[in-house]
Amino acid sequence: MPRLAANLSMMFTELPFEERFQAAADAGFEAVEFLFPYDWPMDDIARWREAAGVEIVLFNLPPGAWKAGDRGLAALPDRQSEFRQSVSSAIGYAQALGAPRLHVMAGIASADDPSRRACYLENLRFASDLAEQNGITLLIEPLNPRDMPGYFLSGFDLAADLLDELGCENVRLQFDIYHRQILCGDVLTGLAALMPLIGHVQVASVPSRAEPGSGELNDFRILDALDEMGYEGFVGCEYRPAGSTKDGLGWIDRWRDA
Repeated sequence: MPRLAANLSMMFTELPFEERFQAAADAGFEAVEFLFPYDWPMDDIARWREAAGVEIVLFNLPPGAWKAGDRGLAALPDRQSEFRQSVSSAIGYAQALGAPRLHVMAGIASADDPSRRACYLENLRFASDLAEQNGITLLIEPLNPRDMPGYFLSGFDLAADLLDELGCENVRLQFDIYHRQILCGDVLTGLAALMPLIGHVQVASVPSRAEPGSGELNDFRILDALDEMGYEGFVGCEYRPAGSTKDGLGWIDRWRDA
């Protein structure tokens, strides 16, 4: 049975961020993830995590000016200095919080532009070196254009090609089942083919991005297949509950009892 991590940026949003750690623990989660921790002092987050007794398994590098439309910096040649600063900031938080994985957002840029591709690879190599010194794994994630129009990394084949060209052991693929289905479907075949590259998995129903099991996919079959494929990592529950988070958690029991 894959280990589930509650995504605190999307789940338990009925509560202030600091209370979501304990809410996740009370709901039976042993691990959490979230998008960005940078609005809170790292010592405060560490205290909330420790009090709840949960593990933080993943968060993102700073994305730039999110409200202004930034969705990451790694593929933006004119912002390399800012990207490098963001790597140092993220690693500082990861060390303080005991988080072993960081997702590197690429940004809004054309993947057909050779200068953007070269910048992305150069920035990933820079980040990989710093992360390796601190025992941290970096992740890259293809995002679908419906949710993230213009995003540089919008294909799984492209992600595999970039990882091959990069050749860094501590840079892995973040396989989001929701994004995969929207981008190209064929989720089980994709998981099997890309399993050697995968460092983290996330799940949400398609198309609503609500609780698993409520959309067009048999999410329970996919979660079971991860065990069959030998996946030993976490599955981040990166979904937006259709109602209250607690009321929607019955999907986990239904999956376990299936």
